[in-house]
Amino acid sequence: MDSDDRHSKALEPELIADPEQKAQQEVKNGFRQFDSVIEQVEYWRQPERVFKLRPSAIVGLNRIALEGLTAFAGVYRPTGIEIKGSKHQPPPAHLVPELVEDLCEYVNSQWARSPLHLASYLLWRLNWTHPFVDGNGRTSRAVSFLVLCIRLGYLLPGSPTIPDQISRNKNPYYTALESADKAFVKSNDVDVSEMEVLLGTLLANQLASVIHDARASQPDAA
Repeated sequence: MDSDDRHSKALEPELIADPEQKAQQEVKNGFRQFDSVIEQVEYWRQPERVFKLRPSAIVGLNRIALEGLTAFAGVYRPTGIEIKGSKHQPPPAHLVPELVEDLCEYVNSQWARSPLHLASYLLWRLNWTHPFVDGNGRTSRAVSFLVLCIRLGYLLPGSPTIPDQISRNKNPYYTALESADKAFVKSNDVDVSEMEVLLGTLLANQLASVIHDARASQPDAA
């Protein structure tokens, strides 16, 4: 998972000034964040456990994404913020905790909805809320993939994963976010249908690699 093109500006100097070192730390954090997603999926897929999305899970994934990069890792933003490259103005900082609780409640109360809907909703609503100084995109993609897998009941196989595909080509993702933003501004309705279509396509791409591997011939043993 990489850094975001549409991102908010940090409120204080970054902990790592050297671009190469920063990139290395971001890559390291990305692997650790995905490992955390895997661990959580394996934990919650046990039949005796009932999953509830909590703000602490979201905060924890942001902390991993930004560890060593900013003092605001895993901390809700303390002030207003602007998203570079987006027309959306995130809500005031004092509303963030309540909004994060609300989006968790939406997922928990709407658990019977399709996995793609819940994952799409999280991708949009977390970006809309923009609860952190940085790493909002990385965190929303990780949380979305986490809930998608838990709702399905297993860790999705194949690669590149949905979050990785989004990172490699963000334009369709940005378009889907803007579509949901417009629907919410117009009628205060949740309409993430465009994001659902996108995630369905990315999911098919991820699973296609499994089919390819299953059909591939293995070289003869020496």
